[in-house]
Amino acid sequence: MGGARGTLERLAATAVSRPGLSRVTGRLSDLRLPSAILAPAIRAYARAFGADLSEAALPPEAYSSFDAFFTRRLREGARPVAGGEGVVVSPSDSLLSAIGPTPPDGRLEQVKGSTYSIEALLGSAEDAEPFRQGARATLYLSPAMYHRVHSPVDGRIVARRYLPGRLFPVNGAGVRSVPGLFTRNERVVLFVDTPAHGPVAVVLVGAANVGRMSLAFADLVTNRGRPGGRTVPSEPVSLRRGDELGTFHLGSTVVLLLADPGLAPAAAAGDLVRVGQALWRRG
Repeated sequence: MGGARGTLERLAATAVSRPGLSRVTGRLSDLRLPSAILAPAIRAYARAFGADLSEAALPPEAYSSFDAFFTRRLREGARPVAGGEGVVVSPSDSLLSAIGPTPPDGRLEQVKGSTYSIEALLGSAEDAEPFRQGARATLYLSPAMYHRVHSPVDGRIVARRYLPGRLFPVNGAGVRSVPGLFTRNERVVLFVDTPAHGPVAVVLVGAANVGRMSLAFADLVTNRGRPGGRTVPSEPVSLRRGDELGTFHLGSTVVLLLADPGLAPAAAAGDLVRVGQALWRRG
């Protein structure tokens, strides 16, 4: 029974993983609709998925498209950022799927019995090397959640890598049934140098439906057929903890890697966390 279920889940995930299908969904989500139609649809979506409209900076009537609502900003003060020396905060509102040390072999658990390598995730063995025996977290964003991603640390973005790929669903069925899903989906890796923790990598992993990611500090928009590659900015991008990094246009996952081995978790796998909430403190 489990084998048959796994096969069906894998076939379903593969069927919707082509980037072109997500581009069609993206065009639909970008359609400008009259408020008389869109606002009730937004309220119905919020009821169905449990999205908290009271946190949004704007009321449902103010949005011109579903994508504008989905990528909504929050009202001032809705996400306070934890302070303190050596604190690493959550980059997103998420279900914390995993948190802990990175194994020396650099293989992370996707689900029990299935792993993937940080080299494949980052697209480079050289870039992966600093993160062996550091710390890592996997954060899943549900359709109800705020979908902007923020910096977990103070530091400077010194490079980024765009890796085009498929767009498998990142829900439970997709993660269970697609081996190496996080290394096969389209993703953007942000490499951050920090004074407190050494190298940090923030990996934005795309997913089915729209499948688009955009950055707050650069003109990259994914799932547009652009070639992949590593980019080094002419000047490093300075960050403060809590600064906006980018946006998911519909759901996805963030994988966070730190070279720092001296951190104690401030949250546990299975927790619901918010932007700015402490994930680690100096041990």
